[in-house]
Amino acid sequence: MTQAIILFGHGSRDPLWHLPIQAVAERLRVRETGSTIACAFLELTEPSLPSCAAQLAQQGISHIKVVPMFLGVGRHAREDLPVIMAELKQNHPQVTFNVQAAVGENPAVLDLLADVALGES
Repeated sequence: MTQAIILFGHGSRDPLWHLPIQAVAERLRVRETGSTIACAFLELTEPSLPSCAAQLAQQGISHIKVVPMFLGVGRHAREDLPVIMAELKQNHPQVTFNVQAAVGENPAVLDLLADVALGES
């Protein structure tokens, strides 16, 4: 595989916090996407996005899609992530990086959350 998907979350001191993102990663692996699936975090949880991307690049991954697992588009998605991505592109020029919009901006996610709130999912 020469492509990867990194699910990028905030991170937490709570050791159980990362379990939902890991569950999404496992669902992607089961779907046999043809991509290496990884999780990375902004703070308080390892691995960081730079270390995760570096490890993937060392494995020969040439295309990395970063999926911000943020419902709200706050400072981390607006300010921190673009800075990290610029550094990644500079440090790994052989890798093509694609950053998706935060999951909270996706209408399908919003519809699913509304369905869950209504007890329809």
